[in-house]
Amino acid sequence: MDTYADLVFVSGRVVTVDAEFSVASALAVTGGIISAVGGRDDMAPFIGPATRVVDLRGATLLPGINDSHLHGCAFGMASPPLSLDVAHPAVSSLADVAEVVREAVGRATGGQWITGHGWDTGYLDECVTDPSRQPSLHDLDAVSPDHPVVLYSFSGHATWVNSKALELIGIDRDTVAPPGGAIVVDEAGEPTGLLHEGAQALVQNALPPLSREERTDAIRSTLATLARLGVTSYTEPGLGPGGDGIMRGALGGETLDVYRRLLADGELTARVGVLLLPTGMASTAEEFARGLDALTASESSHDADPRRLAIHGVKIFGDGIVPNKTAWMHEPYVGGGCGSLCVGGETDDERIAEIGAMIRHAHAAGHQLGVHVTGDRAGDTVVEAFAAAVAEHPRPDARHYAIHGDFLTAHSMKVLAAHDFGVNMNPTIKWTVADMEEEFVGTGRAAYAWPYRDALDAGVRVASGSDAPVTHPDWRQGVATMMLRESKATGRVSGPEQRIGLAEAIRTYTIDAAWQDFADDWKGSLEPGKAADLCVLEGDLLTADPHDIPGMPVVLTVVDGRVVHDTLRD
Repeated sequence: MDTYADLVFVSGRVVTVDAEFSVASALAVTGGIISAVGGRDDMAPFIGPATRVVDLRGATLLPGINDSHLHGCAFGMASPPLSLDVAHPAVSSLADVAEVVREAVGRATGGQWITGHGWDTGYLDECVTDPSRQPSLHDLDAVSPDHPVVLYSFSGHATWVNSKALELIGIDRDTVAPPGGAIVVDEAGEPTGLLHEGAQALVQNALPPLSREERTDAIRSTLATLARLGVTSYTEPGLGPGGDGIMRGALGGETLDVYRRLLADGELTARVGVLLLPTGMASTAEEFARGLDALTASESSHDADPRRLAIHGVKIFGDGIVPNKTAWMHEPYVGGGCGSLCVGGETDDERIAEIGAMIRHAHAAGHQLGVHVTGDRAGDTVVEAFAAAVAEHPRPDARHYAIHGDFLTAHSMKVLAAHDFGVNMNPTIKWTVADMEEEFVGTGRAAYAWPYRDALDAGVRVASGSDAPVTHPDWRQGVATMMLRESKATGRVSGPEQRIGLAEAIRTYTIDAAWQDFADDWKGSLEPGKAADLCVLEGDLLTADPHDIPGMPVVLTVVDGRVVHDTLRD
């Protein structure tokens, strides 16, 4: 033949994720494209003197993993060495957190801000033993009286600071929290060091924005982690002016410029799709429309390889963020919370109208929409707005989707399926919070949360993502969680009726995630003519106990025919 393959894989479990989920044993890659799939004998014509032949020895070859919701720059900034690790299992108590901070103080220069990420009261012994015991500035003051300390929660919905940080930020008993936020105070009315939701902007605005170098280092760190995990594509779900105040601007527009430079320099070792973020959580429809139009005009002048870096659509926040709670529900919470909306003093009806107006504007302008949806009422509101926008401005193949969709109703699923809209779920969040959900939403709703089985049975397109840095971007744990519905802390099963099978779970990280990217015709499965994005997993995934999947090593990762991670011995 005229052109031999660059890579040939033999003697493996080649999981094609084609329409039949067929399994082959060999595959060839030529010029970044899959050139053949079949058996060992089929590969003979493709093997030349320069071809690398990989004997998989029974290992599993999958399409490259597509994490369809991952904040790449933020994850890098929230991970060591750029941030302290105060997540479980690195820490298991408030005392552990204090010790990590104490060690950082010993390394810090004068006046340096100390930042960390990942604390979760569900995994801090003192808080588990006594739920009324919450992280406090006193825990941090004892080890860092002179250095300001800022520790972000795993979810991004709360920030924990010390007294020095409060002093520099200018927060005291008289400070009024921004709309949709809360400054937690003690019985005497003094701040405790905990800031929820919109109040976190007070911290963000006091910190210097990330430099271009810091953003670059953060994304490089993320890309290295993802290569080791077999992740070859991901969606940055919101970059733009609406993210300038989040994690020192990690979600801001300058981050998109850094991605463009990394691509131009040949350093972008994963495919990246982007949702634009013109405004923040509590914006009005008028502010959103004005911001989107301006952002779209500014982005139109940029040019990049759309298969490596593409702007797919727009991010909208379609639910109210309630301090200490995280969903907009039809019925009240059980833990003293509410089911109503709390953003800027709006009523439910006012917010529904605003969401509808934002969705109509973006849809009519031709954008794909990824809308943040937590809670069943949020889901119904957003999905109905999708349908109304399409009815008013018919547009084929819009591929709008609900982000999170943790409590999608049967009604929402029916509408999503009827219009070929999607939902983007997060199984590793389910794994992380399953033991705590009942406290907030009740036993029945906690079991239902992240309803994979019902969504697939309803015919909804489901993609999976980690929401890193909320959780670690490990798709293997995501697959195991979808199959088992077991929790991280205790292993307790939560909602076994929502379990799905291995093939279904893999599709959410491959071909259906590619669908979300408008790319299922050229990536997401191992078929001739498609992009050679590959993930090799040691062992036979198809016969593995689901409990063992998270520990199966990723030994090779290929993006566009280029090896970006390799621990295989040929």
